[in-house]
Amino acid sequence: MNTREDKFSKAMVATPPSGIRKFFEMLIGHDDVISLSVGEPDFPTPWVVREEAFYHLEKGHTSYTSNWGLLELREEIARYMEKYGTFYNPKNEILVTVGASEGVDAVLRAVLNEGDELIVCEPCYVNYVPLALLTGAKIVKLDTSVNGFYPTAEQFEKLITPKTKAVMFCSPSNPTGTMIPPSELKKIAELCVKNQIWAIADEIYCELVYEDNNHVSIGSFPNMKDYTIILNGFSKSFAMTGWRIGWIAAPEDLMAQIVKLHQYNTICAPIFSQYAAAEGLRHGWKDVEKMRVSYQQRRNLMYKAFSDMGLDVPEPTGAFYMFPSIKGFGMTSEEFATRLFQKHNVAVVPGSAFGEAGEGHIRCCYATGIDKMKIALDRIFEFVEEARKNAKTK
Repeated sequence: MNTREDKFSKAMVATPPSGIRKFFEMLIGHDDVISLSVGEPDFPTPWVVREEAFYHLEKGHTSYTSNWGLLELREEIARYMEKYGTFYNPKNEILVTVGASEGVDAVLRAVLNEGDELIVCEPCYVNYVPLALLTGAKIVKLDTSVNGFYPTAEQFEKLITPKTKAVMFCSPSNPTGTMIPPSELKKIAELCVKNQIWAIADEIYCELVYEDNNHVSIGSFPNMKDYTIILNGFSKSFAMTGWRIGWIAAPEDLMAQIVKLHQYNTICAPIFSQYAAAEGLRHGWKDVEKMRVSYQQRRNLMYKAFSDMGLDVPEPTGAFYMFPSIKGFGMTSEEFATRLFQKHNVAVVPGSAFGEAGEGHIRCCYATGIDKMKIALDRIFEFVEEARKNAKTK
């Protein structure tokens, strides 16, 4: 006898809901909870960006754009990308998307066939694996936790087979805040060229780096343009999460395939968001820098707090996440996060939401006001002390 579930897509039924959104939904109706869970800047979008949107709305610019996006925005993106030694034709190698998340979906569906292998560096952002599985591809997981939370060329090389179609990573990383060292990135690039496989590089946090660290794009290495797909957007660096504006940069022949899916499932990104994003690239960099400096100060505060708690935690060199270990407390990461929420009104994301390699950790976002963050860290300290005592008595 058929069940109601038989009427649904088997692939979708097998797809788990986002582990991040689960904890986000828990916050609804709890005004006394301090959230370190969702990766969203607490800054408003820079005024110069908002003002540009107001102008175009007042002018009645509310139509569709080209499927590719406004040419003026694509030209600004192309100029911006030259900063990192990557060169793309704005007419046919840059596509404006409805956030970088749409870009992930479009890229994976344009590249992967059933049975292809995709090497994913875990822990990783929550949408990579589910969206790849919907294509029928096989996920090959690379565990970065054994190497300071960044992948090495040696690790990739051991996993590459004749069925490998692409490797996928985020640097700076969500959820760990770590970056792939340039010397290692160069070796990974050489490996991709040698094996003629795609490097899908999520660079959404590339403007949020600290101290003497500088973002390096894998697409800047010799012969890599033909094998590189870059995902980026405005949500994090420009505090434009709700504007839903991102982009894909890839070779012309692949982009001709990607744009077909974009035509059918979204048509184009919102026009006022596109005008605003273009103005951000022209005149919004002072605001970006102010936010980056603030995140660095918050990172320092959170890193010291977790270190003082005696938790093993890699010091982030980019993004705005910290990934402390909670091993030794006799709890899974989900149990830890749930009890912390229930007992101390602090929301964090369990590391297991980012793959098996994330188990034993929690992700804490420091794009939160310092006053609230201090209170949250005090509460986490209390919970850690309780958990440590309980673990010793068992």
